[in-house]
Amino acid sequence: MHELGLCRSLVDQACRVAERHGATRIRRIRLRVGPLSGVEPALMQTAFPLAGRHTAAEGARLEMIPCSIRVHCPACGRESTAHANDLGCPHCGEWCTRLVAGDELLLESVGLATDTPAPDVQEAPHV
Repeated sequence: MHELGLCRSLVDQACRVAERHGATRIRRIRLRVGPLSGVEPALMQTAFPLAGRHTAAEGARLEMIPCSIRVHCPACGRESTAHANDLGCPHCGEWCTRLVAGDELLLESVGLATDTPAPDVQEAPHV
């Protein structure tokens, strides 16, 4: 399943973001996913914990934000929502449209955490 490879790349990218910001852990990764991205969301959710093992993303939550398919029609100049099995223009019927959105797989945000060490506590000597 290629979703595991995608999740590993996603975790690598998020870990670079965490390192750049001095964070020790990743709490959340938000991913924008279009229906034409070639990704199966359920498989991504299954693969994500495996990809995050032994990294700053271990235990992080993967939030997948679905987005709609949008096309631009050169014939009538309008942009509209389309369906995966019909990318034609719903306004004029033109079948030759340009895909504007719906194939994205985009890292939208990374929720970071820093572990601040507990203050030094000095114990009184035992008498």
